[in-house]
Amino acid sequence: MERLSDVSCQVGESPTWHAGEGAWYWVDIPQQRVWRLDAATGASRYWVADEMVACVAPRSDGGLIAGMETGIFALELDACTALAQRKLAAPASGLGEGMRFNDGRCDRQGRFWSGTMFMDMAAARAVGQLYRYDSARGLSAPFVSELLTQNGLAFSPDGRTMYLSDSHPARRMVWAFDYDTDDGVPSNRRVFADMTSMAGRPDGAAIDADGCYWVCGNDDGCVLRYTPDGKLDRRLEVPMLKPSMCAFGGKNLDTLLVTSIISGKPEDAQWGGAVVLLQPGVQGVAETLFAA
Repeated sequence: MERLSDVSCQVGESPTWHAGEGAWYWVDIPQQRVWRLDAATGASRYWVADEMVACVAPRSDGGLIAGMETGIFALELDACTALAQRKLAAPASGLGEGMRFNDGRCDRQGRFWSGTMFMDMAAARAVGQLYRYDSARGLSAPFVSELLTQNGLAFSPDGRTMYLSDSHPARRMVWAFDYDTDDGVPSNRRVFADMTSMAGRPDGAAIDADGCYWVCGNDDGCVLRYTPDGKLDRRLEVPMLKPSMCAFGGKNLDTLLVTSIISGKPEDAQWGGAVVLLQPGVQGVAETLFAA
């Protein structure tokens, strides 16, 4: 395991590998930062947005697409520190007071998916919704509603299964859906992994080449791997109490980058907010660029 020594995130999230650049991207949500790590040189840097950035994915025309505090945005990152942001879409009724987008990623066809949440998790308001955005049709109507803390989006290697979690302490659930790759429509929602009896909560996720679902066990210091039939077959211990999301990348897609959240607990003081690189012994699946 390698720790990025010059990086600490209050709420690190949404790591993604950009193969064309040979670089990792991720965000620090409350700090409004977009981070980048050059895999070849080890150099890291960040840009600061005008509002919270919750999730990012690379675009086919350059830059990133992002789920942010007030909507879906296109981000342009220059060689200095400036970040240009252009709003692409927002829910017709608005996000509402105390809301923002949360977890997000592209499907295998390059459509961007992201969900919303009420930021005060203690309020336990089930007002989160899951949306799809593509250049031709814009922002969809919600496909899933009544979410507490939307999380865990991922797509099987063939793109025909979509995964979604609710990481709120009152839910701790991962669902699978059949996914129509032509129309971008999920159906047949069913429980994939019930984590209600576990210490960890199902936060951000990734898929490996075998179709297994890797999910961060927030509050339990681990990354879990579930087989495509929903069986837990592996647990990786990490030194951060609150790992938040993982992503496969590197030249051979065999490195797992894991972000984390500062917990504020004394036992987590050294590692909370760390970003680490692991070699889990398996390969991931290349992420599809957003089809701009």
